[in-house]
Amino acid sequence: MRYLHTMVRVRDLGASLEFWCNQLGLVEVKRTDYESGRFTLVFLAAAVDESSGLGVQSPLLELTYNWDDDEELSSGRSFGHLAYEVDDIYQLCHTLLQAGVVINRPPRDGHMAFVKSPDNVSIELLQAGKALLPAQPWVSMPNVGSW
Repeated sequence: MRYLHTMVRVRDLGASLEFWCNQLGLVEVKRTDYESGRFTLVFLAAAVDESSGLGVQSPLLELTYNWDDDEELSSGRSFGHLAYEVDDIYQLCHTLLQAGVVINRPPRDGHMAFVKSPDNVSIELLQAGKALLPAQPWVSMPNVGSW
């Protein structure tokens, strides 16, 4: 058995790709439109996996966009979050903040932060290797909302 991907539904594919790719740094590796079912599947990979030359090694994130669905999306209590290891948690959180993304749990410890996607999916960001030294503005930034 091999773990392949996690699927999340999205209401606005453009806004979702802006967040997941342009702000968070994932790379679109496959997209398929299903005209008869009126939905699109977009598969995303971590940039390091996509550029390794070995093909994608880690599980993918599948964004499912239903063209005609106006359903309000919510997460169930059994789903927690997605987690990604990042090279520089401070730099990524700064980039996200500049793009208008709320940092729900700032990386006060130089190791962990939480943000949410446009569709309210909770994302844990973990510093690769050792934690960075505590630094401002993160140390004094409060938690916002839930994660």
